[in-house]
Amino acid sequence: MVAGCGAQPAAPAEKPAEAPATEAPKAEAPAATEEPAAEAPAATEEPAAEAPAATEEPAAEAPAAEGDLNFVTVVKIAGINWFNRMEEGVVKWGKENGVNATLVGPAEADAAQQIPIIEDLIAQGVDALCVVPMDPTQLDPVLKKAMDAGIVVVTHEASNQVNMDFDIEAFDNKAFGAGLMDRLAAEMGEEGEYAVFVGSLGSKTHNEWVDGGIERQKEAYPNMTMVGDKNESFDDAEVAYQKAKEILAAYPNIKGFQGSASTDVAGIGRAVEEAGLQDEVAVVGTSLPSIAGDLLFSGAIDAIGFWDPAVAGAACNQMALMKIKGEEVGVGADLGIDGYKKLIGEGKVLYGDAAVYVDETNAKDYPF
Repeated sequence: MVAGCGAQPAAPAEKPAEAPATEAPKAEAPAATEEPAAEAPAATEEPAAEAPAATEEPAAEAPAAEGDLNFVTVVKIAGINWFNRMEEGVVKWGKENGVNATLVGPAEADAAQQIPIIEDLIAQGVDALCVVPMDPTQLDPVLKKAMDAGIVVVTHEASNQVNMDFDIEAFDNKAFGAGLMDRLAAEMGEEGEYAVFVGSLGSKTHNEWVDGGIERQKEAYPNMTMVGDKNESFDDAEVAYQKAKEILAAYPNIKGFQGSASTDVAGIGRAVEEAGLQDEVAVVGTSLPSIAGDLLFSGAIDAIGFWDPAVAGAACNQMALMKIKGEEVGVGADLGIDGYKKLIGEGKVLYGDAAVYVDETNAKDYPF
């Protein structure tokens, strides 16, 4: 199997499964809303009586004026590497823009657990919600409630979300899925059986990736065959691991797997490596180098595709801020963020150009 699939037989594969242990504390993030308070007076003191001072410091005033804004990013699950990385980007963006920006998520990847979090944030009167829904359909009612309360709502990984001001995607999802399939096909010699995984059947983005991959396979790789249906992992590496073992047993001739949740390849790769099949079974999917770990170098994972969740988190919040400021947001808009400087799309669903594909040869270029 091509490089780009390494992982310590047990440790790396288990990392994603252990991460949720840190999830619970994140729900307290909104408490950070106190920090900007001290800045507010600065914004009101400068106009005083000195005209020169008013002209000298306009740049410094903008962040202070926005310091009263509270933005909260609600993710599918707290504590896993993917969303830990997103939190880094959200917090950094907030500091750079004078906005109190925090991130929270449930202890389990469950839309039903996202709903009360959002309900609570509505009650707190936050200014904007940036949401990564586990299931867009299930969240529509509560997001409508947020919008009715005057809260700006920007979603991510939810191109079918009805109640939102905008949905921002890192790239065209169908094309991204096709790109993953191209890499899987190359590893499989363009023939043989393969299986696909999604975080959930209700996850719009995951299904778009997989559907894009299946469509590419049918068009370009007729000697490849998908076995079974879409397998749900619920964004849990352990679930992916167990299901991959079952598939390996049920389909002894299988030659490949395509994962969607960031933890899928870690679980699948672990199962493949334990079976000693890293040179016979290809594994590709959406993940991060920090999640795929050494499996990218042992041959158990061949390639991963992703976008930087830190940058995506910043993009979501930037769109919310632009909306609040009354700035133009739409096709052609420049968010001032790499990968999101000329948005494409239609209506309220917009796309950047931020896809990255990695194997063992360049994984170390992305230390997250």
